[in-house]
Amino acid sequence: MNSVKPRASVPEIVAVTLLSLLMLIAGVLIAANYGNFAMRGQPGTAKMLSSEAMPRGMIMSADQNTEQMKGMAAVDPAQVGYTASADARGDRLLQPQVVNGVKVFHLTTSVITWHILKNRTVAAYAYNNQVPGPMIRIRQGDHIKVIVTNDLPEATSVHWHGLIVPNNMDGPPPLTQKAIAPGSSFAYEFTPMQAGTFFYHSHVNADRQEALGLYGAFIIDPIKKSLKYDKEVDIQLGEWTVRGGRSYPAMPMEGLLPNFFTINGKAYPETEPIHLRVGQRLLVRFIGTSSGFEHPMHIHGGPFKIIATDGNPVPDSARLLKDTVLVAPGERYDVIWRARSKGKWLIHCHINHHTTNDGEEVNGAGGLTEVIDVD
Repeated sequence: MNSVKPRASVPEIVAVTLLSLLMLIAGVLIAANYGNFAMRGQPGTAKMLSSEAMPRGMIMSADQNTEQMKGMAAVDPAQVGYTASADARGDRLLQPQVVNGVKVFHLTTSVITWHILKNRTVAAYAYNNQVPGPMIRIRQGDHIKVIVTNDLPEATSVHWHGLIVPNNMDGPPPLTQKAIAPGSSFAYEFTPMQAGTFFYHSHVNADRQEALGLYGAFIIDPIKKSLKYDKEVDIQLGEWTVRGGRSYPAMPMEGLLPNFFTINGKAYPETEPIHLRVGQRLLVRFIGTSSGFEHPMHIHGGPFKIIATDGNPVPDSARLLKDTVLVAPGERYDVIWRARSKGKWLIHCHINHHTTNDGEEVNGAGGLTEVIDVD
């Protein structure tokens, strides 16, 4: 039998070998340039890379790391520890304990299932199992302590938005405190001398945590009340991104734009109606608890008077009459609206998409819509 000899010459073998090496080097360089090797081996990497963790249409950069992806990822359903009833409401008044003259409040953060509509739930980050968190209401000059216990799967903190507090009580880690680790607690203690409309919210990964529900109203009544009104309501604005049954933090970026919008944790028609009689005056506290979007809030049935902004009273001579006010994240507007005649009058955002539920109207509206029912 004749032996088989290779037909390739030595120069040809060398050329093919060099070409293969060049292609291998090119492949490594391309992967290094467009891939992210820093993610390999980090906890949660496999889950972050799953198709369910990040929404479709999400624009990812080459140097995206795992922590960035965690901040934008869907809430893991396995982390949910409580399911609120469909008729549960947020913004419930939180009653303090009084200890040696100090009003002591307790807030606990956790991951819950929350109904924004009867037939639509979100996985939310919540204070005391409600969205928004409970209302803290005190009197000007009260000495208070707020004990925050963290049952989230990540660190958190609380910032007292607009309040003048000692620096070590202000809330942004690591500048003024250590972040509150999962399973830990932190006590905030201060004496607010201001009066007006304020709010509290997370200051750790705030673009995720606040967007997922970690905010609540903080109302301080003045020692001397001079403003006259018959009823009051606070309107906390929220946005939600729900894709394929999973909840993502709403952000102003591709893939995370919101498709549901809420007032005090509910989308219309589940928002609470406001009942008035003709001639009565309504104090509306618009609170920009939204994380990344502005909302021009409009009231039907006649103009309102702006009487305070960001917790500061507006002088009588500057109290404008308007029917729409643009509420940006962090802003607060206190307005007085008078019920001029009978009927159902709307409060709603005037970005029309924000008054839909996933792009659809329900009973003539949706999202950021509330009804004033005047008898």
